[in-house]
Amino acid sequence: MKQNQSITHVILTGGVGSRLWPLSRKSRPKQYLDIFNGKSLFEITCERNRNIANKLIVVGNRDNCHLSKMILENSVTQYIDIVEATPRNTAAAIAFAAFASQADDILMVTPSDHIINDEAIYKEAVNNAISKAELGNIVTFGIKPSKPETGYGYIEFDGDNVLAFHEKPTMDKAVEFLQKNNFYWNSGMFCFKASVFLEELEKFEPEVYKQSKLAWETNEKGLLNLELSMKIPSISVDYAVMERSKKIKVVPSLFEWSDLGSFESVYDYLLKTGNQSDEFGNLVIGTEIHTSFIGLKNCIFVHTSDAFLILQKEKSQVVKKIYQQLETIGSNLL
Repeated sequence: MKQNQSITHVILTGGVGSRLWPLSRKSRPKQYLDIFNGKSLFEITCERNRNIANKLIVVGNRDNCHLSKMILENSVTQYIDIVEATPRNTAAAIAFAAFASQADDILMVTPSDHIINDEAIYKEAVNNAISKAELGNIVTFGIKPSKPETGYGYIEFDGDNVLAFHEKPTMDKAVEFLQKNNFYWNSGMFCFKASVFLEELEKFEPEVYKQSKLAWETNEKGLLNLELSMKIPSISVDYAVMERSKKIKVVPSLFEWSDLGSFESVYDYLLKTGNQSDEFGNLVIGTEIHTSFIGLKNCIFVHTSDAFLILQKEKSQVVKKIYQQLETIGSNLL
């Protein structure tokens, strides 16, 4: 980091983590669950970037801002808290952080719910991204795939140039991407100057830019106005900017990474960090009560005070459908 250079870590905390129900709820989304060696993913994310950035912006919502504050008040003396009145997707969330920054500030944008190992390699990738961002590029972090994965979007690349972004593929496509060896997983992490991002957003999605700016200019201590927020088109940053800008560069990220977006990825993480499955690969999460599995393999039993979930780990992506069904009937289990 250059002398007097401002690097701002922007943490996006808006996700619910519906694929981790019943552990993850609207009242306590997955990024605030302290099941990762006694810490939450949000806390781990803050710690990981503390030595890289000299400023912090947290973009959250009315439902979770108090959870972020509880964690940060013990470790961070000053940060900008942006509280969305209603979710308007990632393009607007990042725009608010950019409007809250100086034009030349470098923003390092990360979700709040990822696990990253190999911190030296991570820091090297971030420094690479910052160097490219200083030149006016919008940088995305590409993760080298370790297996065919249908739960992630993909980045097709040539060197540090992005050829195309691909949505979550079928398994056949995921296998094909892996074999071609010029595809990264899309990590959802970005690095750019605040002004460069806003210029590109205004170019490709002028209404998102305009309405986000109006909402930000009338904020009260970081809290955004609901009526103005509802006028912001709900568009992801991938569609609004990343898939359309000519300024995109990709940084290869060789560190071990997971968004812990499914029980399969949580299962893998827990086994790596010392948790035990039985001889048939069955695992219990959330209780110390003795639990036995008979005639089952690779199953996960998730225990909470008001709901149990039993699944084969390979079916983890289906959990979201249960969440959606409960949401449809207005269940208090969310």
